[in-house]
Amino acid sequence: MATEKFGIIIEKNPPESTLTQLGVGSWPKWELIPPSKFPWTFSTKESCYLLEGKVKVYPDGSDEAVEIEAGDLVVFPKGLSCTWDVSITVDKHYYHSE
Repeated sequence: MATEKFGIIIEKNPPESTLTQLGVGSWPKWELIPPSKFPWTFSTKESCYLLEGKVKVYPDGSDEAVEIEAGDLVVFPKGLSCTWDVSITVDKHYYHSE
């Protein structure tokens, strides 16, 4: 079951059938984002599946974070400005849509 916070939708450990249906394995890969902290703005809607890693995403103007980690299927809304605080190196598949 998916949860939503600050417009970010997270599905923890989705079934393999969901990943296959979405074609996650054929999505581009963003590899090895080392532990770091950086600002990011999503210019398009982005879906991603974390293979490895752990991140706290702080939407601009909020002290509250959305935590994502390996095994999460996440959808970030277009226009979201945030800060990524990567605590464990991230390896992810991602897909941009309008």
